[in-house]
Amino acid sequence: MNSEEKHKIITKNLQEVVGTDELLQVLGERDLNIYWGTAPTGKPHVAYFLPIVKIGDFLKAGCKVKILFADLHAYLDNQKAPWNLLEHRTEYYEFIIKEMLKSIGVPLDKLEFVRGTDYQLGNEYSLDMYRLTTLASVRDAKRAGAEVVKQLDNPKMGPLMYPMLQALDEQYLGVDAQFGGVDQRKIFMFAREFLPKIDYAKRIHLMNPMIPGLTGDKMSSSDKGSKIDLLDGEKAVVKKMNKAFCPEGEVEGNGVLAFMKTVIFPTLEDKGEKFKIERDEKYGGNLEFESYSELEEMYSKKEVHPADLKKGMADELNKLLDPIRAAFEKDEKIQFIAKQAYPDE
Repeated sequence: MNSEEKHKIITKNLQEVVGTDELLQVLGERDLNIYWGTAPTGKPHVAYFLPIVKIGDFLKAGCKVKILFADLHAYLDNQKAPWNLLEHRTEYYEFIIKEMLKSIGVPLDKLEFVRGTDYQLGNEYSLDMYRLTTLASVRDAKRAGAEVVKQLDNPKMGPLMYPMLQALDEQYLGVDAQFGGVDQRKIFMFAREFLPKIDYAKRIHLMNPMIPGLTGDKMSSSDKGSKIDLLDGEKAVVKKMNKAFCPEGEVEGNGVLAFMKTVIFPTLEDKGEKFKIERDEKYGGNLEFESYSELEEMYSKKEVHPADLKKGMADELNKLLDPIRAAFEKDEKIQFIAKQAYPDE
C-alpha cells in the first residue's frame, strides 16, 4: 500500500481530521502510531463497535495502535468509577474490548493495551501536569471538557485536570495521532494548543462521528432504552431493536441506519458477505444488499420497511455478540469481576 491508499483507509468514515498535512507527511515516511482511550465507567454497549471497527481500519493501513484503559480519568470525571471499583471495571473493560476485537476479526497481536495508572503516576508525568496547571486557566479546562466531562456549576478539581491528562497521554504514549469521537474535539484542540507550550509536538486528531442511539438521541450507557448491552441475550437484542426509533423512509437521525453504515456493513465487507433480510414470500421474499448506499436508497424510497430492517440488524448484531457472550459464560473469573465492578446491577 502506498501512502495515498493508507490515507484513504485511515480517514474512511471519519467526520473530521485535524492535522491532515502532518498525517500525509508521516505516511510518506512510515506507518502511523495511534492511540484510542476509553475510560472504564458505565458498562460498554454496542456503540463501542463504532471505534472498534475503525481500529480495524487503522490496522489494515499498517498503523501501530495502542488502546488506553484510562482508569485514572474515570475517577477524575466526578468519580464515575469510584476508586474501590476502578480495578474491577478496568479488568471488565479489558476483557470486553478484547472480545469485541476478536468478534470482528481484529488480531490482538497487532495491538498494545495500556492502563493509565501504569505511567500517569510517574514523576515526569506528574511534573508535566503541574507545568500545564500554570499555563491553562479554569476557563480553558472547563471549555475543553464541556462535551465529555460532566459539567457542574461548582466543579471539583478532578474534572478540570481531565483535559490536561488526556493531552499528556499523547506525549507519554509516544504516538503521532489520537483517535476518538467528535465529542472529544475540544479536548483535542486543548492538546494542540498547550502541548507545544511545554515543548511537545502537537498531534494529529482523527474523529469518528457520533451516531444516534436507538431512541434517536446519542447512544448512552446511562440510557437503558437507548443501548444494547454487549452481554444482552438474543431475545433482549430483538426486543430492544423492535423498539428502536426508525421512521419509515427517513435517513437523517436514524440510529439503525447509522449503525448499519458504520458497523454492520464494514464488518460484512471484511468477510466478503452481503447484508441479508429474511422476509416471508408474501411480503416479497428475502432481500440482499452489497453496500450501505444500496440499502439507504431503497429505505429512503420506502422499499424496505423499518420492521424488516430492524430484524435484519438484530440478526447481524447477535452474530457479533455470540462469541462475546460465549467467552463471558466460559470465564467464571470475569463473571465475578463483573459483579464486583457493577454491584448495583
